[in-house]
Amino acid sequence: MDLSLVDLHSHTHESDGSLAPEELIALAKNTGLRALAITDHDTLEGYLKARQPATDAGIELICAIELNSRLYFAPPGGDYRSVHLLGYFLAGPPSGPFTARLQKALEDRRTRNGQLINRLRGLGIDITLEEVENRGRTLTGRPHFARVLVEKGYASSFDDAFTRYIGETAPTFVERESQTTEQAIQSIRDAGGIPSLAHPIRLSMTRDGERAVILRMKEAGLLALEVFHSEHNADEQAYYSRLAKDLDLLPTGGSDFHGAPKPNVKLGSGINNNIRVPYTIVEQMRKLLQQPTEHRA
Repeated sequence: MDLSLVDLHSHTHESDGSLAPEELIALAKNTGLRALAITDHDTLEGYLKARQPATDAGIELICAIELNSRLYFAPPGGDYRSVHLLGYFLAGPPSGPFTARLQKALEDRRTRNGQLINRLRGLGIDITLEEVENRGRTLTGRPHFARVLVEKGYASSFDDAFTRYIGETAPTFVERESQTTEQAIQSIRDAGGIPSLAHPIRLSMTRDGERAVILRMKEAGLLALEVFHSEHNADEQAYYSRLAKDLDLLPTGGSDFHGAPKPNVKLGSGINNNIRVPYTIVEQMRKLLQQPTEHRA
C-alpha cells in the first residue's frame, strides 16, 4: 500500500486563499505531498498557473474546483441549504459548457458584490468595489471584503467582519445566485469529473436528515463524500467513512487550506494534524473514472 499523502482541497489567491499558485506548490513540496488538488471557487486559473511549477517540483497536480449550490427542500424560492461541491477532473481541465457556466458564476458574483457595497455604504462604511476587487484576482469574494474592512478599521478581524457585516446572519449579507445542487452535480458529471460533497458537517443537520439529503445527492449523480476535512474530528471522520461505504460513495479529503484567512489550517494536515489523506484515494478516483459511465453509482 502506498502511504504517501495528498491534499485534495486547497485554495490559492485566484479565489479566496492568500498564496499564489506557485507558492502553494512550493509549500506542497516542502510538506512532502505526493499530489495536490487546487479547488478554487468558480475558477480554474489557480490550477492553470500551477501546472508548470508542479511539474518542476514533481508534484502530481489534480485539476479541481469548488462550486457553490443550493439544495432546496421545497420548490425553488423555498427553504434550502447552501451546499459546496468539489469537482475533480483527473484528465485535465474541462471545456465548453462547463467553462461557460464558470463565467456566468463570476458575473453573478460581481453583481452580488455591487449589491453588498451598496448595503455597506448605506451603513456609512466608506468602501468601493474597486478597492475590494484590487485585493482579488480572478475572483473577488467576501474574504476580500473582510480584508478591506479590517484594513480600514471597520472590523478587528476576519471573523469580526463576517459576524458584523458580511456573514450569512449579518444585516448587510447578500446571497448570490447559485445553481441547484442537482444542476452542479450534473455539470461536473457532464464535464467528465467526479462530484464530491465538501465538508458535510456544514450541513448542520441531524444524522438522519444528513443521510437523507446525501442519499438524495447520490441519486442526482454524486460520486464521492469528503470524509477527511479540517472541521471533522476523529469521530466525525469515522462516521463519514462508514456513511461513504454504506452509500457506495468514494471517500475524498483535504485540509481546505487557505493560508492567512485560515491560519490554523495547515496544508496536508489540517488543524493539529487531524487529517491524513493517503494517495490510495487518488488511485480509487482514477479507477472510478475508468469505469463505463453507466456503471458509476
